[in-house]
Amino acid sequence: MLKMLNIVWNSFKMALQELRVNKLRTFLSLFGITIGIFCIIGVLATVDSLKRKVSGEVQTLGTNTIYIDKWEYSGGGDNYPWWKFVKRPTPTYEEMKFIESKSELSDAVAFFASRNATVSYGDNSLTNVNIYSITENFMKIQSINLAAGRYINDYDFTYGTNSTVIGHKVAEELFGNPDKAIGKQLDFNNHKAIVVGVLEKQGNSLLGGFNYDDCILLSYRYFASIYVIKQSSPFIMVQAKKNIATTSLSDELDGIMRQARKLSPQQADDFALNDVNLLGNSLNGLFGSLNLGGWAIAGLSLLVGAFGVANIMFVTVRERTAQIGLKKAIGAKKRTILTEFLLESAFLCVIGGLLGLFLVWVLTLALSKVLPFPIFIAPNIILLALSICIVLGILSGIIPASIAAKMDPVVAIRSK
Repeated sequence: MLKMLNIVWNSFKMALQELRVNKLRTFLSLFGITIGIFCIIGVLATVDSLKRKVSGEVQTLGTNTIYIDKWEYSGGGDNYPWWKFVKRPTPTYEEMKFIESKSELSDAVAFFASRNATVSYGDNSLTNVNIYSITENFMKIQSINLAAGRYINDYDFTYGTNSTVIGHKVAEELFGNPDKAIGKQLDFNNHKAIVVGVLEKQGNSLLGGFNYDDCILLSYRYFASIYVIKQSSPFIMVQAKKNIATTSLSDELDGIMRQARKLSPQQADDFALNDVNLLGNSLNGLFGSLNLGGWAIAGLSLLVGAFGVANIMFVTVRERTAQIGLKKAIGAKKRTILTEFLLESAFLCVIGGLLGLFLVWVLTLALSKVLPFPIFIAPNIILLALSICIVLGILSGIIPASIAAKMDPVVAIRSK
């Protein structure tokens, strides 16, 4: 064990010595490794951070949830004219109640509609604030939390009171502090609402879904007393029970909706059943393509870097020929010489890889300030980078190390 540690330590010192003595040559040779690691780890870290952000947003849309709408979120395909979607009837609150009474596979059903309005408090006002109409089970489907106050309760839903829960940005812009918003009265479209709660800050949405930072939530009955529901982009959200696949729920909902709209067997569906899970699956394919592109770009740089490291090791073996012969003359075995040079080659690649990781870290700090989501390097990505460097170092040094291990000690000592 001590002998192996000694070999590792000596190899590490030799790698540092090579870097110190031949700075320019070693740097240029390792530059390919640095750029390769920078490319692949930069892409993997960015895509991984983006995937986490998007996955979190998909979760906010509701896990195992079907959205019943007049529009198909996939676009309906090139052969499906948009005007056919326009002619479809919008989902209604009554259809939501019908689904609640008929569905055996759903855990929660909610009705949603939205409009934009200017919201004001005193001299402060915000334009284009999202006014979200929700029903009792909306919070069961959506994963959002409160920063202060309470949610709209059953009494508010039943009697259509003007209680509202507002987004974090609305609270900051109008009141300066979320805690100060509770109990205050907002004005919008010549109507008033009493703030009973403030949502936690959510951040910008990449999918264009719910914008909870810049919204106010109202009960359906109060919202319906102000706006025309058909003109408010309504849709129905249905979440499946635990261990129920969304495909099964979708089949059930198709029958219930056809029954609700009294469609004959010959008539086509005039509604869309949009599965949130399918949205996540399609995005996974996109992330895979981005990762593949990163590997392709990095592969060329790593290949160039590997040849550079191999060149360093060939030169190193030639420069240390007499030293190798002396070691073998006093009893050093072939595997000892082989291990020393392989470890030195691996250490050189690791040094290049660490420089690449440092550049990626600097990149993450810069991009996190301009992108709508933070970028971080996960521990498994760091381990992947170090593993690539070690494997690449061993492959680059295997031929020079083999040449050194097979040297005749007498011939090697006499070399100049």
